[in-house]
Amino acid sequence: MNFQHVVLENGRVLLRPLSTSDFPALKVLTRDSMLWDYFTYDLSIEEQFDDWADQAMGGGRLQFVVFDKLIQKIVGSTAFGNYSERDERIEIGWTWLGKEFHGTGINQAMKLLMLEYCFEKLKLKRVEIKTDVLNMPARKALLKLGAIEEGVLRSHTLLANGRRRDSIYYSVLQEEWETINKLAGQS
Repeated sequence: MNFQHVVLENGRVLLRPLSTSDFPALKVLTRDSMLWDYFTYDLSIEEQFDDWADQAMGGGRLQFVVFDKLIQKIVGSTAFGNYSERDERIEIGWTWLGKEFHGTGINQAMKLLMLEYCFEKLKLKRVEIKTDVLNMPARKALLKLGAIEEGVLRSHTLLANGRRRDSIYYSVLQEEWETINKLAGQS
């Protein structure tokens, strides 16, 4: 299945495939080194941004730029990856937003849009999301979304700061999507 031309949109956000023309706007958002404590790259460092961009553009995942329609501005990036057609699953991840856009509802709007595409268009059975076990804001947001906490992979990933991250997995299953979607519509 070719995801490279997927564009997703709801009332709040537009997600479209990342292009090199987006790099200047994204680099403005990456300047705060504190933003990268839980990430495999420190995008405030030019060389690490370039490495991230090479991987994001390399075709192993579909990296989106996140455009906030309310303010008409690029605010971050997210992706689909680790797609398994046979297993009918995909991962949502590689997500970051500029510091000023944390807690604004963009992440929730973006994740709901991506889940809708996964379950209603692709007819997948499972969507996975993982984060650093220490990233409490992300963990709380995933639980608020309705994702189910599954477990921890110890010493799973090397972060940009040299720390080995314990990754905690969450998932949403097809049969849970309808309830999540209804609850999201009420909020």
